[in-house]
Amino acid sequence: MNPSHDPRPNVLVIVADDLGYGDLSCMGAADLHTPHLDELAASGALLTSWYSNSPVCSPSRASLLTGRYPGNAGVRSILQGYRTTPGLQPSVPTLASLLHQHHYNTELVGKWHLGLTAESRPSAHGFDKSFGHLAGAVDYFSHIHYSPNNRRVTMNGQTYIGTPLHDLWEDDNEVHHDGEYLTDLVGRRATEAVHRLAKEQDPFFLYVPFNAPHYPMHAPEKYKEPFRHLPPQRMIMAAMIAAMDTAIGQIIHALDDEGARENTFVLFMSDNGPSREIRNWLDGTQRSYDGGTAGPLKGHKFSLFEGGIRVPGIISWPARIPAGQTIGEPLAAMDLVPTLLTAIGAQTGGLELDGSDILDTLAGGGTSPHDCIFWEQGEQTAVRRGQWKLVLRGQLVEEEVAQDEVFLSNLAVDPGETTNLAEAHPQVVAELRLALETWKAEIERRWTAEWLPSIPDYDVHVFPAGVSK
Repeated sequence: MNPSHDPRPNVLVIVADDLGYGDLSCMGAADLHTPHLDELAASGALLTSWYSNSPVCSPSRASLLTGRYPGNAGVRSILQGYRTTPGLQPSVPTLASLLHQHHYNTELVGKWHLGLTAESRPSAHGFDKSFGHLAGAVDYFSHIHYSPNNRRVTMNGQTYIGTPLHDLWEDDNEVHHDGEYLTDLVGRRATEAVHRLAKEQDPFFLYVPFNAPHYPMHAPEKYKEPFRHLPPQRMIMAAMIAAMDTAIGQIIHALDDEGARENTFVLFMSDNGPSREIRNWLDGTQRSYDGGTAGPLKGHKFSLFEGGIRVPGIISWPARIPAGQTIGEPLAAMDLVPTLLTAIGAQTGGLELDGSDILDTLAGGGTSPHDCIFWEQGEQTAVRRGQWKLVLRGQLVEEEVAQDEVFLSNLAVDPGETTNLAEAHPQVVAELRLALETWKAEIERRWTAEWLPSIPDYDVHVFPAGVSK
């Protein structure tokens, strides 16, 4: 983009998959090094209370791209990977479709996971171009999606047994890059996209959601070698993170090469906390996986304790956001859409948005615009208001009973949620519970009336909340 013609920023959004709060060196990891992400954090703001709006992937991505809570975007649980699986409805605006209206060039390179039917794909949601996989995870070398294997799938009114599916697409055309490591492939294609898009007169939105470090745990030897001294599960996790960090460095350096870095808004985040799913193991081991870490936080993917939803967050925009910041204000992925629309001077009054403009927090030292932030995951619900966090029926481990029916913590002094203060502060519990139950009731009402009727064969295409893939 020629800055003399258009002062609006380019937008680069990079999403890691199942990366834990403690899995970057700039977030405290001592056993691995992420130099490119550390450099990105130093160039802007490291967000230590950045939240995903869901502890699992599809709802998290729906919220990021729509500026709405997952239930208000119509995606509340993990979507299957069948080619008949519906997802994000075309009636819901996305960041891509909204920026496209303002003459942005829009492109996706990486993981979609918001539906495979024609009306759910990136091309139906404002992306001019896309490259990557549509389902939740693929083999890193063959790009095959194995999750449907031996599962029941309904197509055209008939029930079949699912089989593995090849899942790599250029726009809406299936393509093959057999044997090319997916993280390297995404990095290369995103780097090429930067070089191409930066030469256009209009600004661009490039969305780069990596598959890494989601299972299956794959990495070439060159990424494993520096971490051979670590336990096997941590070694492969570190290698996959190193590969992603390398790819991100290439993308950022492409911005530098094109003279576009100064006026590019860059967000990096994880979609949810680290996975402990047994599928991470590739040796048939039926035990939980501990290769990723939420650092000092409690909980993992699928949990509404902090480790499942508080994730690494970095925002850099040298033209507007001061470098070298660490911001501890509670902010959320749903804030991206209203923030960017405000930054480019677009009107937001007619849009349904649950997020808020956080540019003053990032650039001016302001406080969080949120009174409360809410979450749901199956029977679990949670709310944060200032220092207080209330979790109802919170699960530390998916598919197990709740730890406590009611769990109140003061995150200012206890970010690890080690002490339940519910009995000591009944009034706080009552206030937060009322707010949370009121919010959840409206989510349920709308879900039943508006979203559920538009999802055929729901039990086939959507995983039950709280159930590991």
